[in-house]
Amino acid sequence: MKTLFDDRRRREIQDRLGRLTPAAAPRWGKFDATRMVANLADSLKMALGTLPAKSMRLPIRHSPLKQLIIYWAPWPKGTPTAPELIARSPGDWTAELSELSNLIDQVAAAGHGTRWPEHPAFGRMSPRAWGVLTYRHVDHHFRQFGI
Repeated sequence: MKTLFDDRRRREIQDRLGRLTPAAAPRWGKFDATRMVANLADSLKMALGTLPAKSMRLPIRHSPLKQLIIYWAPWPKGTPTAPELIARSPGDWTAELSELSNLIDQVAAAGHGTRWPEHPAFGRMSPRAWGVLTYRHVDHHFRQFGI
């Protein structure tokens, strides 16, 4: 299972991030590249517990549906997200990119030894689930932009 806690996968994600440009066009969805980078940064802040997000109280927060979605199901295009992750306007491209890069490293460094916050859609998750989910979220949006 691919996870941000695996150093090889973290480096792969960082390499892909380095190929992203602000002019990159999405293959689907409404985000432009800058908005996508801000969304990913905010989702990692949420994962680290520095950006609070209200519980969405969805049925997917219960097993086995939660595990199916986190670990195995294809990531659907256009999935709704927590409002907190799309609330702010993105800033300067270089600053947003740098922040996302730093947050990827922070999540990777936190790893299995951290008590992770409750996810707004999935509720309580294990550290392993957080590593997989953060990887899959970043990968999903990078594929959206062809990187």
